[in-house]
Amino acid sequence: MTLDHVGAYAGPDLDTFADVRALAGEREMIGAGGVRHDADLALAADSGAYAWLVASAIRDGLHSSRCGTRIVGGVTQYLCPLLCDDITLAPTGDQRLAAPHTACPRLADSLARFGPQDANQKPTIDGQSTDLASALSRAGEILSNARRPLFGGLATDVAGARALYELAAHCGAILDHLHGDTLANSNRALQNRGAFFTTLSEVRSRADLVIVFACEPSRRYPHFYERIIDEGSATSVVFVGCDIDQAAWARTSRTESIPQTIDPFDTLALWSAHMESGRPIPAPELVALTEHISAAKYTVFIYEPSSLPAPHAALAIEALQRIVKAVNRTVRAGALALAGDDGALTVNQAATWLSGFPLRTRVAYGLPLDHDAYRYRTETLLNRREPDALLWVSSFAPEPLPAALDDTMPAIVLGHPSTTLPARTGPTVFIPVATPSINSGGHLFRVDTSVVAPLAAARDTGLPSVATIASRLAQARRPQ
Repeated sequence: MTLDHVGAYAGPDLDTFADVRALAGEREMIGAGGVRHDADLALAADSGAYAWLVASAIRDGLHSSRCGTRIVGGVTQYLCPLLCDDITLAPTGDQRLAAPHTACPRLADSLARFGPQDANQKPTIDGQSTDLASALSRAGEILSNARRPLFGGLATDVAGARALYELAAHCGAILDHLHGDTLANSNRALQNRGAFFTTLSEVRSRADLVIVFACEPSRRYPHFYERIIDEGSATSVVFVGCDIDQAAWARTSRTESIPQTIDPFDTLALWSAHMESGRPIPAPELVALTEHISAAKYTVFIYEPSSLPAPHAALAIEALQRIVKAVNRTVRAGALALAGDDGALTVNQAATWLSGFPLRTRVAYGLPLDHDAYRYRTETLLNRREPDALLWVSSFAPEPLPAALDDTMPAIVLGHPSTTLPARTGPTVFIPVATPSINSGGHLFRVDTSVVAPLAAARDTGLPSVATIASRLAQARRPQ
């Protein structure tokens, strides 16, 4: 606290704060004094302060609170499973949200979908506005009449997943996520062969060699390299089967590429044969990379399951894990899969806790659990007309209904407030729900599944959460 700045409306003393923070090490720092308006508070948040005491500006009515939105520091990126938690959200002049100090295209696109009209969004039944009680009643009727409903999308947080699981068990529903194919490939590889894992923190603190296989991490995860490599680090990054991701250059100059000249499966087969048995292979670049791995202290393999060749991505993941296993005979190595967007990892973890099975499982009270990663794929089910109702959940973004959905099938949509549904023949209920980290709190699993991050609401629009709606629907089906 700089006393000369308290109540003086001179702005926060960020220079002194920076000097003290340099001496504080890893301790959390709280500043005080000088804040005049939202812009000052944003600067204070950017300075690395854990919090900043504000009194005079609030007392004198100068601190903005337009539309229930305040400047919030330390907001967690809810779309990306990296869960970056250093984002500052601030209200804009048109009563929207912005992250002025965070260069993340995915976040910017997402924030553009929220606006002052969100609080006024009403539920609809067959395209006609209605009240929440009527929408819940109609949704309850649809689920009561269904004998084999599909709960799809499932873009929600921990609380939403838990509430949906109970509702699914009352209805005998099948559970599958928007990114179910990616999850199923990873689950299948884990079930068949096991896996070596690592965490973002371990990569950053220990890895001196990072191998990126057949993907461009910054395309979907813009701050990935910032999370795993210190700026100016001596960490080497080698791209196998792809070009150098230019975002890596901002963190380290030690980058190289082994371009894809053969099929990725052939690359993995050759490399695995050499790693496991020392067999000579006609790929001198891979032989040299193997020697580099042997000399490294800790190697991490990075891959994106969604970027691996379909329909046999699970086999590619297994091959990568065999290579990691071979490396661990002599030196340390781990693997990090970049997946879990839109709450996919979170819902998969919750389903596994509650049932012992991952997603693509049918759950029903009084009946055995039934898991089938092939049969219970959303597109497969809808093409075969197996479900007789769809509950679609998309709280993070206005995801469209599945293309394979029959126009006459009853549908319930718990969706982002900007969701626009096409006219349908079948009964359709839409209930706008809150987005975790924007207008409701919650929890999400990080990409390495080692951390569950709490989410704080940036503003209050009065929209119900997915957990609230699912719990009310489940309550109506509980035995009295």
